[in-house]
Amino acid sequence: MLADWNEEFAAEVFPTLQNIFLHHVQGTLFGIKVDPIDGLLSQGEAGVQLTWMDAKIGDWVVTPRHGKPVEINGLWINACRVMEWLADRLGQDLTNFREAAEKAEANFEAKFWHAGRGHFLDTVDPTDASLRPNQVIAMALPFAPAKGEKALAALNLVGQELLTRCGLRTLGPKEPGYRGKFKGPLPDLDAAYHQGTVWPWLLGPFVSAFVKLTGDRQEARKILHEARFLLDDYGIDGVAECYDGDQPQQPGGCPFQAWSVAELLRAWTEDLGEEN
Repeated sequence: MLADWNEEFAAEVFPTLQNIFLHHVQGTLFGIKVDPIDGLLSQGEAGVQLTWMDAKIGDWVVTPRHGKPVEINGLWINACRVMEWLADRLGQDLTNFREAAEKAEANFEAKFWHAGRGHFLDTVDPTDASLRPNQVIAMALPFAPAKGEKALAALNLVGQELLTRCGLRTLGPKEPGYRGKFKGPLPDLDAAYHQGTVWPWLLGPFVSAFVKLTGDRQEARKILHEARFLLDDYGIDGVAECYDGDQPQQPGGCPFQAWSVAELLRAWTEDLGEEN
């Protein structure tokens, strides 16, 4: 997994990581808890939005995503595998981490894959079958639970419906509730924020998933090369927070968004091996 790692730092933070793991298994605030039946991580509380799709207008949580979100469970499985990896190298007991990862992995595809729609569900328990980009995160991680032919089929669909040169739409344009323009007063902006608005940072996990599933770095390079114009599009030498889902895709939000820049740079160096 890692060619070089800091053993001293790993040993220092390992007890804290164990504590975080334990609280997720036993349950903590806002309904966050591992389901003992399937090993998947659940969350949600009325009036609260916990994932990155966190827009709220008054008492209206625009995209609540209660239950078991696909990217959160990808991150949970990945975290368990990282903990297993660390425990093994630090001479600690890795049993709990391995068993948690194996149980969640065993149920991930069965719970999230939707054969009729050809992509992974955005949430389960309750089910939300909307086409959203969050599934690419579960494909892009080092220990990604979304893999193989089904993941590739879902990635292709995401590429057809959500991918633009500015980033990924947060909701498919054919889905109910899609909003293609990010403009107007604050309530209108919040209502569109994660309902079709494009976010450049999502190009990072998309490219990571693309390279992992296809091995085609040349095509991935083309995707990121198209994004270079974003540096001059809004804030000079910065990348905007978001763009309209519909053409001509005007930029909006913060003109110098840290994670927009960071994910493009990460994918460019980590997945393509480029330094410039």
